[in-house]
Amino acid sequence: MRKHLLPYADILCYCLMPNHFHWLLVPKVNGLEDGTMPRFKQMSATLEVSGIRQNHKQRRLNQEIGVFLSSYTKAINKQEGRSGSLFRSKTKAKNGWIEEFVTLDSPHKDLLFKPDNDYAWQCYNYIHENPVKAGLVNIATDWEFSSAKDYAELRNGTMCNKDLAKLILD
Repeated sequence: MRKHLLPYADILCYCLMPNHFHWLLVPKVNGLEDGTMPRFKQMSATLEVSGIRQNHKQRRLNQEIGVFLSSYTKAINKQEGRSGSLFRSKTKAKNGWIEEFVTLDSPHKDLLFKPDNDYAWQCYNYIHENPVKAGLVNIATDWEFSSAKDYAELRNGTMCNKDLAKLILD
């Protein structure tokens, strides 16, 4: 996830389940930006990117997710001496608001911080509660393969951009 996602998106939270996974991502304006808060605020106020460039970045993130899934599947299949898909057959990407990607420089960037829109918060909770709903653990923080422990400060994980999550979810 670090190699294929973090250059192109900030991870707000995640949960890896036995047969599927969930990520709550915010695509980065520029795939090379480090996503720190001061740059984030500066870029969100000043940067404009053409639709063509935005679509290229979206394809790049999609391509990296595809490479990640393929590499992970090959490694696990080799380790386990098996073949075929590891996860459910169709990977879905949802933005929750409209039928296009919402980024910090898109025409719909105001939706990211809309005060009456709690979709991101609902996703955050759904992702962390998924192992509980599946009967794998009794409380979300007992599941080792999610960011719930990091947010509960039971582990010092560095995968998620907790500063950005706080900004968006609060």
